[in-house]
Amino acid sequence: MEGEEERTQRKAGLLDTVKAVGASFFGVRGRLAHERDAARLNPVLVILVGVGLAVVFVLTLVLIVKSVVG
Repeated sequence: MEGEEERTQRKAGLLDTVKAVGASFFGVRGRLAHERDAARLNPVLVILVGVGLAVVFVLTLVLIVKSVVG
């Protein structure tokens, strides 16, 4: 199982962070995935990606409402 330990110890990239934050937005993160990512993810990158995705989410809602109303 040496290869498995090596995979879990490597640092997560931007795409891994986006996937983890996106899954957390929808509440579909399992305990095992959370524990694995807690060791791999960079907290600063998680915050930046979270804020970015929140802004995109709000802007998407605003655009949908404007297109329906206007």
